[in-house]
Amino acid sequence: MTDDRAVAESAPFHFEEPVVVAEKKWRETVRLFCRNYTALFGLIVVIIFIFTGIFGPFLMPADPFEPVAPPLTAPGEYGLLGTDYLGRDVFTGIIYGTRLTLVIATAATLVTVLIGITVGAIAGFYGGLIDNILMRITEFFQVLPPLVFSMVLVAVFSTDLVVVVLAIAVTTWTTEARLTRAEFLKIREREYVLSAKAVGARNWRIITRVILPNAMPPLVIAITLRIGITIIYEAALSFLGLTDPDTMTWGKMIGLSRDFFFDAWWTVTFPGLAILLVVLCIALIGDGLNDAFNPKLRGR
Repeated sequence: MTDDRAVAESAPFHFEEPVVVAEKKWRETVRLFCRNYTALFGLIVVIIFIFTGIFGPFLMPADPFEPVAPPLTAPGEYGLLGTDYLGRDVFTGIIYGTRLTLVIATAATLVTVLIGITVGAIAGFYGGLIDNILMRITEFFQVLPPLVFSMVLVAVFSTDLVVVVLAIAVTTWTTEARLTRAEFLKIREREYVLSAKAVGARNWRIITRVILPNAMPPLVIAITLRIGITIIYEAALSFLGLTDPDTMTWGKMIGLSRDFFFDAWWTVTFPGLAILLVVLCIALIGDGLNDAFNPKLRGR
């Protein structure tokens, strides 16, 4: 009996087939996504921001907190985007703020997705009492105002980068958890999943190799949009001064210069445009993925 089970688990036919099908769907999705020029534009802009965050500080070494010209100097009179109320270069601040803003957004999104997919997968696969307990916990976090809860966590504990990332992740994982649970509930009764169970495949293998690859399309869309939402959350916390004071982010630039908006509009406008542009382009990518994954929208 033990030998038969070992042979069954090693047989690729029953639970490798859905993975192959999922790979074919991914290739078709990439092809359709590349035909969406709006989504491609968003992807290109986001890649430019990523390269700016990675290589910008190396190509333009400077201290974003160091005054370099008279305060509130207009764009063109000094530098490309002028200076703020302390004489700091706005363009340098945006370049250096790109890295930390994207790092916080990416890290918080990864933690959010990890929590959400883990909770949703366990709840959707096992069901019953486990599902009820995990969904009650999810509902508890879901009714809390995420931004206010994040503010409280950061204010109580610390403005350290790790705390900010965890504060955002702990308060925003419920959407991914519910979406993952719904996909697992829909897929777990399909023939290839039942076949994998019948040949004795372990639960973790069924979850990670059979169900999850086929549940990923809507999750990828949600993850993409989550990055944009996380950037807004980080900007809000930075605007309120609830992040590390020794680091520069776009939200902090807006928060520090908000009292000078009518006298020096550029100190707030350009960091705000950076946030708007990257979040908008991430939304365009999400829409492109949605059109590519959804057969009903492909001919739209």
